[in-house]
Amino acid sequence: MTRKNRSATPAAPASSEPKKDAAPHTEVTANTPSSHGRSRTTLVFVLAVTALVLFALVSAAIGQVPTTPLEVAGSVLHRIGLDWGPLPAHPSGEAALWQVRFPRVVLALLVGAALATAGALLQGVFANPLAEPGVIGVSAGAAVGAGTVIVFGGAFVAAWSVAGAAFVAGLVTTLLVYLLARSNGRTEVVTLVLTGVAINAFAGGLIAFLLFVASPSARDQIVFWQLGSLNGAVWDSVGVVAVLTAVGIAAAVIIAPRLDLLALGESAARHLGVDVERLRRNVIVVVAILATAGVAFTGIILFVGLIVPHLVRMLVGPGHRVLIPLSAIVGAVVLLAADVGARSLVHNADLPLGMLTSLVGGPFFFWMLRRTRARAGGWG
Repeated sequence: MTRKNRSATPAAPASSEPKKDAAPHTEVTANTPSSHGRSRTTLVFVLAVTALVLFALVSAAIGQVPTTPLEVAGSVLHRIGLDWGPLPAHPSGEAALWQVRFPRVVLALLVGAALATAGALLQGVFANPLAEPGVIGVSAGAAVGAGTVIVFGGAFVAAWSVAGAAFVAGLVTTLLVYLLARSNGRTEVVTLVLTGVAINAFAGGLIAFLLFVASPSARDQIVFWQLGSLNGAVWDSVGVVAVLTAVGIAAAVIIAPRLDLLALGESAARHLGVDVERLRRNVIVVVAILATAGVAFTGIILFVGLIVPHLVRMLVGPGHRVLIPLSAIVGAVVLLAADVGARSLVHNADLPLGMLTSLVGGPFFFWMLRRTRARAGGWG
């Protein structure tokens, strides 16, 4: 009996030692990914904001009146009461900056943020990687509204009339697509997309009819509006877009946690207290506000709402609490970069912004599709 007790006594410390070693190992493996993810997200946010400031300075420095990015920064700092940095040396430099270039820069920032946020919302609520504002008819409806005013509003139609018609038509078209896609109190993703395709086709026919009956000058104006441009940006239009974009992005940030729950599946989201149909309805309204605000004063700008959320998702993951605000920042960076390219690629020419985003965005999206498919080992 004594030998058995002696042989059993040393066994206790031996069995307790692995437990002491296991605890720190478990703690390290649990904390390391989250801390790494937070540091990566912070780095991406810092880089995105830095790129936003740099592109804004470069964009404001481009124009017929010679100005440098350092003079642009100095002008802004002097306006806010900080006597730092040089002012524009050209006599018309200050007027060119504050009356022509800064409205254009701020409008590009707001429109890029609005379109990217709208795309992130649609892709999240419908779990469809191809969802973007154009799919549900926002752009086509806005084009019909703008084209109608241009053709039938007379030769001297005001820019505000065109923008207002585009905003109202895009908003009505989006809500119409949503109502037509509802069945038995539910909105199915496939039905919504197919309804959007049908509405887009019908709107395309209406635009073709408007082009057919339009005068040559009105026809040129419709075509130019459809190509997208930031020409003619003024502080009044910037103020309207700023209010609508701020409201839309704030609503998107509030909606973000419920989108994360919806990513678990509709059934799981309902068990966690999410009213899925109400969430989709709210998202459609927010997307309509953001997208129509984005295209009303600039025309149709494609691919920003489709590509930017994919790019951000590749960098920081699918969590909408981070995805939505970062998509807004990256969308602003993308559109500012596109505007810099539109004004600098061809000497003394301002390329249509929508054309440039399509030329760059199409191949880039194809590359992303191939990359994602290769990593996943196929779609099936």
